[in-house]
Amino acid sequence: MEIKAIHRLFLNCNAANTDTRKIKPNDMFFALKGENFNGNSYAEKALELGAAYAIIDEEEFLSSEKTILVDNVLETLQQLASFHRAFLHIPIIALTGSNGKTTTKELINAVLSQKFKTTATIGNLNNHIGVPLTLLSMTKDTEIGIVEMGANHQKEIEFLCSIAQPDYGYITNFGKAHLEGFGGVDGVIKGKSEMYNYLIANHKTIFVNANDTIQVEKTKKASIFSFGHLNDISDVTIEFKNAQPFVKSTFNDLDIASKLIGDYNFNNISAAIAIGHYFKVEDQLIKKAIENYIPSNNRSQIIEKGTNKIILDAYNANPTSMTAALQNFKKQEGYKIAILGDMFELGNEAKQEHQNIADLAVSMDIDSIFFVGENFYGCNVNSEKAKQYKSFSEFETGFNTSKIENTTLLIKGSRGMALERALNIF
Repeated sequence: MEIKAIHRLFLNCNAANTDTRKIKPNDMFFALKGENFNGNSYAEKALELGAAYAIIDEEEFLSSEKTILVDNVLETLQQLASFHRAFLHIPIIALTGSNGKTTTKELINAVLSQKFKTTATIGNLNNHIGVPLTLLSMTKDTEIGIVEMGANHQKEIEFLCSIAQPDYGYITNFGKAHLEGFGGVDGVIKGKSEMYNYLIANHKTIFVNANDTIQVEKTKKASIFSFGHLNDISDVTIEFKNAQPFVKSTFNDLDIASKLIGDYNFNNISAAIAIGHYFKVEDQLIKKAIENYIPSNNRSQIIEKGTNKIILDAYNANPTSMTAALQNFKKQEGYKIAILGDMFELGNEAKQEHQNIADLAVSMDIDSIFFVGENFYGCNVNSEKAKQYKSFSEFETGFNTSKIENTTLLIKGSRGMALERALNIF
């Protein structure tokens, strides 16, 4: 069946779905394959659970007119998403970057939804499957689409842009993330800049942080809308006030008090303010959206437990975000404890980058530091205030919480470390 015909059927469905555990009546089920599963074998179950159609690519699973055979289910999902995106004729904003993608996406969505009917990436469904699902979640009522794009190797952003065909783009930053797949920091810059390449080639608009010299250099030949901190050349000027502990800023004589901690979140907030201004969202509505946004999903959350304050930033970590988190943490008052977990996907740089973070943490005004994970365990740490644990279970067993009172704690590590489990200890 051709994509156009599948799309006609899709328009009468409620949603695209790849997981029978989440099937709802009238969904279109896509039988994707993985290393340890074959979605084709779940097609019949999806139909039994109420799916309107099941898209399969193995003929033996054809069971009725509701099973639709294609050459490749994943490619069909991607092609359908691209067809649907063109069908809707709506502006799409794409964003990527090493750090802050999801927070920035949620802030942009919060701001734009004050004026428009928006559809944005849910969570961090930002890969070759998540981006198509995001596009297919957009309806005729959607006025602006916001698509987060993640990548850990070259050509991935280029491919995602070919599917989403964005009209606008923003790169949060270039940092030390996914060094193994990208082949170093220069590879990160090259890979993320594939978004710039697409937007420039297609004469689209790029939102640029004018205080980021790499972004400015990379977009010299582009149509840009810029924002900056006290920067006269920017289209929008946003002033940083302080982050004690929450980020406060000023825009068009309006003081905006966010619920986000850390200086590093100022750029994320600024991008949302600038993009809202570009789309003519009223200043007071921009302020309302930023001030009402509360972080979740283990991202820069402030949690009060008894007399202790916990900064939970355990969704992910890389050398750039870890450094920023520590620099913010050292500004906190009172007794401070840092619980730091391994950073993943650093390849040959892993040993040195973990040593760099260990050295930085020990040099700071932090009272006690706990390093968790094989990489941090292998670091040379000569400090009485630091302890190393090879695994979370060892840390859990050895960590004494009986005397922790009136303390501020930072918990940060890569997703695979799942350091939010530490909350159960306190």
